[in-house]
Amino acid sequence: MTALQSFLSSFINTTEALKKRLANAASLQGCSLHSLDLETDDINWDEVDVSGAVFLGCSIPDRLRGQLLQRGASIFQPPPQLPYHPLRQQLYNWKELMEGYTDQQDNSLDWRIYQHFRQGRFAPPVLEALWQRIHDHAMDATLRQLLEYDEEGMTQRRCVGIMGGHGVARTDLYYYKTVETAKLLAEHGYFIASGGGPGIMEAANLGAYLAGHSETELGEALSILAAAPKYTDSGYHRCAHDVLERFPNGGESLAIPTWFYGHEPSNLFASHIAKYFSNSLREDTLLAVSLYGIIYAPGSAGTTQEIFMDAAQNHYGTFNYYSPMVFLGRQRYEIDTLIFPLLKQLSHQRSYHELLCLTDEPAEVLSFLQAHPPLKAGN
Repeated sequence: MTALQSFLSSFINTTEALKKRLANAASLQGCSLHSLDLETDDINWDEVDVSGAVFLGCSIPDRLRGQLLQRGASIFQPPPQLPYHPLRQQLYNWKELMEGYTDQQDNSLDWRIYQHFRQGRFAPPVLEALWQRIHDHAMDATLRQLLEYDEEGMTQRRCVGIMGGHGVARTDLYYYKTVETAKLLAEHGYFIASGGGPGIMEAANLGAYLAGHSETELGEALSILAAAPKYTDSGYHRCAHDVLERFPNGGESLAIPTWFYGHEPSNLFASHIAKYFSNSLREDTLLAVSLYGIIYAPGSAGTTQEIFMDAAQNHYGTFNYYSPMVFLGRQRYEIDTLIFPLLKQLSHQRSYHELLCLTDEPAEVLSFLQAHPPLKAGN
């Protein structure tokens, strides 16, 4: 049994998986059981070794609870007052997060979770910290399922991350260029990922959402959004809703936002949302899943930090692959900041040196990524 198979067999979140495990051996040693309903089952628990097993968020009848505890199992139940479910078995979507929102008042699930989180944002009580970490682990697990990792850490979906400034207006030139780039990549089989917020992040998910639509339709969507260019503008979400209503059933993409920056609204164009409490985990995850490359549109300090985090991962082959780094913005990255020349110097004689690209043209981004797939580290 491989390491991945061993992990999957010890992680049990369906009744079918539980019965399959017990059919092979009457033991749950080292297993974690998540959100199972054990109220009505036909398992003879007297014959099952539960020592060291952990039951997380399971519905367990009182008669069985005492038996499991007495025989060495651990049982953890999240407190009912939590506004989030720590043991989720699927990613979020924008409709779920925005439930309760109106143009007059934001009482969305997203906002309620943020208000809960910010009370102990810098020093949460130990149990709150535990449930947040379990929640973020659930995001990790569902992302692995979505992206379909193999044993060497490569994903079946060709995931490309797009990063840049959260404050970039919907009317900015590089908002347009990012939309065009994401749309083009999605139409050629790449799976777009962003940080899930406004600005360049929204442009990335919007471009993937509009994959397959005509240039005229793209212009119409951008025109609708231009009525509220900044995320602080009145009607910002309403414009996004109008685009969704005008163009229903858009393409898939991924957003990985964080409640650490909960004052920034999540964008509405991603089909899959892996929202984290820990910003450091979220940042690292977004870089780690984008094995087919990351595109950097103009941004400020946060984007610069992500660039050098990505460069460090490439420098040392942290995730078993060297991945392309594409800089969409010559003025920003070659002249204003000198970041691209610096990285070319840093990467000299390294495997990822030829994986660096500087351009202003979406079509060149596609051509470069097609010609430069990820390289296995050590090759």
